[in-house]
Amino acid sequence: MACQTEQQHFLLVPLMSQSHLIPFTELAKLLAANGVSVTIVLTPLNAARFNMVIDQAKTLNLKIHFHLLPFPCTQAGLPEGCENMDTLPSPQYQHPFFAASNMLKEPLEKWLSEWETLPSCMVSDICLPWTSNVASKFKIPRFVFHGISCFTLLCSHNISLSKVHESATSMSTPFVVPDLPDTIEFTKAQLPDAIKMDSKAWKHAIDQFKAAELSAEGILVNTFEELENMYVKGYEKVVRKVWCIGPLFLHDKLMLDKSMDESECLNFLSSNKPCSIIYVCFGSMSRIMASQLKELALGLEASSHPFIWVIGKNDCCEELEKWLEEKKFEEKNRGRGVIIRGWASQVEILSHPTIGGFLSHCGWNSTLEAVSVGVPMITWPMSGEQFFNEKLIVQVLKIGVRIGVEVVADPMKAKEVLVKKEGVKKAIDQLMEQGGDGEQRRNRAREIKEMAHKAVEDGGSSASNCKLFIQKIVGNVKIN
Repeated sequence: MACQTEQQHFLLVPLMSQSHLIPFTELAKLLAANGVSVTIVLTPLNAARFNMVIDQAKTLNLKIHFHLLPFPCTQAGLPEGCENMDTLPSPQYQHPFFAASNMLKEPLEKWLSEWETLPSCMVSDICLPWTSNVASKFKIPRFVFHGISCFTLLCSHNISLSKVHESATSMSTPFVVPDLPDTIEFTKAQLPDAIKMDSKAWKHAIDQFKAAELSAEGILVNTFEELENMYVKGYEKVVRKVWCIGPLFLHDKLMLDKSMDESECLNFLSSNKPCSIIYVCFGSMSRIMASQLKELALGLEASSHPFIWVIGKNDCCEELEKWLEEKKFEEKNRGRGVIIRGWASQVEILSHPTIGGFLSHCGWNSTLEAVSVGVPMITWPMSGEQFFNEKLIVQVLKIGVRIGVEVVADPMKAKEVLVKKEGVKKAIDQLMEQGGDGEQRRNRAREIKEMAHKAVEDGGSSASNCKLFIQKIVGNVKIN
C-alpha cells in the first residue's frame, strides 16, 4: 500500500475557527503519517498560527503543505484581520464571518483549475457546504469531517427530523429526543440556535449543511467507536459511511512527548497531591461577563481544593482585573491557586497526575482531551452543541457533574449571572468526593482513558478506520 499511498494527495478544507482548525491539522498529521500527501487550505493569519505543523512535518518527513487564500474581510463587512472566529469583536459578526467563508469558493476553484493532477479526494468542513459544488465540478471524491460527537450528530438529526421541540410549550419545557439508545431530555433553551430559532436564514443554512453531508461519500468523525458505540451505529443509518478516527490528538505522539517549560504552573502542579487540583478553562471562544467570573472566583476560593484557572483572552477585562486586585484574590490564594491569562497548554496540564477534575464549557475538543487523560468533568455548557456534550458526559458516560446551567448564556446581557459561588463550590465538592459516586466517576474515567489509547494504537479501531478510509481512496476497498 505504501507505494500507492505516496501517489495520493488529500485536500483538506476547514472552517477558519480554532475549534475546527485544531482537529483538521491533527487529521492532516494522521493522514500524512499513513503515507499520503496532504494540503490544508488556510488563510494567511491562520497559517501563521500553525506554522509548527509544517516544521514538525519536515522533521518527520511528512508531506503536509498549506495553500493560502486571502480572507475577504472587507468585502464581507468584517474588520481587517478577523480571519478566525476567535478574533471577532462580538458575536454579531458571525454572519459576516460565514459570508466571508463562503467567498473562498471562487478562489479555491480558480486554484484547482490550474492543477495538472487534481487531488485524490477532498475532506471538507460540514460548515462549508459549497465545497460540495466545488468537488462535483472537478469530479473529486468528497468526504465531510465532523469535529463533534456522533451523540450530538444523532441527537441533532432526530430532533430536526421529528420536530419534537416544536411541541414544547415553553423554552423550559423538557422533551425526550426520539429513537435514541438512552432516554435523553432537552429544553428548547438548551438547543443550538440553528435548531431552535424560527429563522428562514438558519433553516436554509441547515438544509444546505445536511444536503452537503448526505451527498458526501462518507464522513470522518473525531471520536472513537468504544466511546459511543450505539450512537455511531445510529448515525451510520443516516449517512453513507462513518469512519471514527479519534481522538485525533492522541495519534500525535510527538506532541504528547513534549513537556512544559519550567513555570509557576508546573511548579504548582508538582507541589500538590495526586488528583487534587481542579483545572478551569472555557476554551478560546468563551465570552463570559465579569460579573459571572467574579462568582466563579469566589466559588473556587470557597472550595477546599487547589485550582488552576485559565482566563481566556476574550474574558480578560479591566473590570475583572480591577476586582481581582481589590480583593487581593491572587495574593490570598497564593499556594492554593494559579491564574493563567490567555493560552494554556491544556493537554499537558490535564495529563498531570495532580489534576483531579476539569471545569469545562464542554467543547468537543476539550471533552475528548479530558476523556483521553481520564479526568472527570464539571460541565458548564455555554453555547452551540455543548449541552449535547454535557448529556453525553454526565448521563451516558457517567464521568461528570452538572454545575446546573439550564440555558445558553446571552453575551449581550452584561450582568447575567447563571451560576453563583455556592453552585461552583457545590459542584467541585461533588466531583472531588472521596468514595461513593466520586470514586465511581474516577474509575469510569480511567476505563475510558484506556479505551481511547487502545483505539489509536496499531490494530485499534480508530487506527484501523484511518487505514480503511485511505484504502477507500486508493481504490482497494468499496463502501458498503
